[in-house]
Amino acid sequence: MSTKKIAVITGGSRGLGRDMAFQIAKKGLDVVITYHSNQAAAEDVVAQVKKSGVKSVALKLDTSDVSTFDAFYGRLEEALKETMGSSNFDFLINNAGTGIYKPFVDTTEADFDEMMNIHLKGVYFLTQKALKYMNDGGGIINISSGLARFTFPKSSAYASMKGGVEVFTRYLAKELGERKIRANVVAPGAVATDFGNGENKTNEQKRKMVSSVTALGRVGEPEDIGGLVAFLCTDDARWINGQRIEASGGTML
Repeated sequence: MSTKKIAVITGGSRGLGRDMAFQIAKKGLDVVITYHSNQAAAEDVVAQVKKSGVKSVALKLDTSDVSTFDAFYGRLEEALKETMGSSNFDFLINNAGTGIYKPFVDTTEADFDEMMNIHLKGVYFLTQKALKYMNDGGGIINISSGLARFTFPKSSAYASMKGGVEVFTRYLAKELGERKIRANVVAPGAVATDFGNGENKTNEQKRKMVSSVTALGRVGEPEDIGGLVAFLCTDDARWINGQRIEASGGTML
C-alpha cells in the first residue's frame, strides 16, 4: 500500500486548479485532477506534475451532474489502485467552477440553477460521496470567493452559492471531526485566469478598479492561491479547521 498522501482536485486542467496541482505536487503528494472537457490540457498538467517526482492521473467529471458521481468514484478507485497503489485518498479540493456576470434583475432561473448545481449542490454531494474513499486524518478544501464577503455588482447568483459553501464547510468541520478530517475554505479575490470569460485578465477597467481597492495594489495571479491550498494539504496546517482563509491581497479592507 502507498504511504504517500493523495489529493484530488476538481477542475485541475486550467486556472487556479492547474497551479494547485503543481504546488501540491511540490509538497510530495500524488495528484488526481478532474477536467470537464479539455482532456489535452488535463494530460499536459499530469505530465508537468509528474516532473515533481510524484504520480498523477486525470479523470473526466461534470461536477454539476450528481447522477454521474457514483460512476466517477468507481473510475477514481480503479485509477488510484492502478496508478498509486491505494484505493483511498486524503484530500479533496472542490475547485471546479464557472462564473456568470449578470445583474440580479437579468439573472434567469437557468443561470441560477447552473450556479447552484456547480458550486453548491455538486460540491455538497461530491463531498458526501467522497467520504467512503477518504482516509481519516485528511482534509477537504472548498474554494469560495472574496465575493462572499465584499460585493461587486453582477455576481449575485455565483456569490450566493459561495456563501452557502462557506456555511457548509463549517458543518463539515464539525461533523467530520470524529474522523480527524479537517474542512476549510480558501476564498480568492479577483485572479487573472480564463474564469468568467477572462474578465480579470483582459478587462483593463475592472483590473484598475480591483487594484485600486486592494491593499497590495494588483489583481491576483494563480500562483497566489496554489501555495495556500498546498499548505492546507500538509501537516503544518493540522490545527486549522473550519476556517475561511481569504487570499485577496487585502481587497476592500
